[in-house]
Amino acid sequence: MSTIVSRLDITQIFCDVDDFCQRFEQVWQQQPQLPSMPQERRSRSRMSLSEVMTIVIAFHGSGFRTFKDFYTLCVSPHWRNAFPHLVSYTRFVELMPWCLMLLCCFLNTRKGEVTGISFIDSTPIEVCHPCRAHAHKVFKQQVGWGKSSVGWKYGFKLHLIINDQGELLAFQLTTANTDDRKVVPDLTQDLIGKLFGDRGYVSQNLFEQLYARGLQLMTKSKRNMKNRLVKLIDKVLLRKRALIESVNDQLKNICQIEHSRHRSLFNFLVNLLAGLTAYTYQQKKPALDLEVKGLSALPPAMF
Repeated sequence: MSTIVSRLDITQIFCDVDDFCQRFEQVWQQQPQLPSMPQERRSRSRMSLSEVMTIVIAFHGSGFRTFKDFYTLCVSPHWRNAFPHLVSYTRFVELMPWCLMLLCCFLNTRKGEVTGISFIDSTPIEVCHPCRAHAHKVFKQQVGWGKSSVGWKYGFKLHLIINDQGELLAFQLTTANTDDRKVVPDLTQDLIGKLFGDRGYVSQNLFEQLYARGLQLMTKSKRNMKNRLVKLIDKVLLRKRALIESVNDQLKNICQIEHSRHRSLFNFLVNLLAGLTAYTYQQKKPALDLEVKGLSALPPAMF
């Protein structure tokens, strides 16, 4: 298995996912269950949810451009020994929405460590080309128009926060026309230290709100703003904000969280969460080397 999908350790992913599913099921059975209708028929499958989740995550590290090619050309012919209860491609697509909740919970267990240095940014998730937006039907009631530095986008917006080691700390999906500053208070509930963002996060009220609970928002000044004193290390870290842009690039071009072939909202969310989960398993992530090397003459207060 590891030779077919060389970017990810599939065995490790399956062990982590299966252990999580078993613990989740034990906790879930202890909770009051929702009432069921008489003679209600529940969907059953010979494949377990942990197997479905593993295959979905593995796709985002496989290098295949479409999930259908990955499943029919890689999983079905080569993974029979590892997954003896494989189903057809059509049936597997029907099973994918059933792992949405578990996948979301599992991704939250894969978050990185709060180091005191965080970077925030948003990236558009297009659901179709802007020229075809008038005919788009799948996400017609959920998406909106948003404008980025490269033009207008039709779809969603993914808000991310990472630490200086490139690890995910928080994420949220909104419509493309959502103000970046609106989601910051919810995303930063568990963060302390300093948060670095671009000029789109400039807001005095937001700064005071975060500062009151131990988080300092650092952004570059706009042209019409007065100059202010900033520590040298903060200026350096502001210039290193491109780190999160590298993470966004990897999520789109390696983990493939964005494409225009979705035919279901649930499978779109499964694809997004699986891509984020696959990123957490990458051995080499974009990171900053903040160790002081050969700078003994600089005062400690600078750092």
